[in-house]
Amino acid sequence: MPNYLTPEGAKKYADELNKLLSTERPRVVQEVADAAAQGDRSENAEYVYGKKRLREIDRRVRFLSKRLDSAVVVRTAEVQKADEVRFGATVAVVDENGKNSRYQIVGPDEADPGVGRISFESPLGRSLMKKKLGDVIVVRRPAGEIEVEILSIEY
Repeated sequence: MPNYLTPEGAKKYADELNKLLSTERPRVVQEVADAAAQGDRSENAEYVYGKKRLREIDRRVRFLSKRLDSAVVVRTAEVQKADEVRFGATVAVVDENGKNSRYQIVGPDEADPGVGRISFESPLGRSLMKKKLGDVIVVRRPAGEIEVEILSIEY
C-alpha cells in the first residue's frame, strides 16, 4: 500500500533526513574517530556510545529514505471536492453527546490525535472518507459505537 503524505509531512521527513545526513551523522562520525584515537576502545564509553548513536542514525536514515521513496504526496488542490471528505480535508463534526471536534485526515505517519490529525485508516477516519456535508455516520471504535454528524469540510 502506498505511503500517503501531505506536502507538509513529506517536507518534514525530507528536512529530518537532510539534517541527519548533513549535520548529525558527520558530527557523530567525527566524535567516534576522536574517541577511537584515544586508545583502548573496549573501555571507552564515548566510543561505544558514539557507535550506538551512529547505528541509530543509520537506522532512521534507512527508514526515512524508504518512506519517502514509497510516498505519494497528496496535494489538497488535486483532491479538493468541497462536498466530500477526502485525504487532507479538515472536517468539523459533532457527536451524539454534543461535543464539537475538528480533524484533519492524514496518513498514518502524520497522525497525531492530540492535535486533531487522524489517519484515514483509523476507525473515525475510515468512517469519514467519501462522506458528504450533513451526513450522520456511525463510527465503530474500540470504545463502542458513536454517531457523528459532519458540520463542515475544508481543504
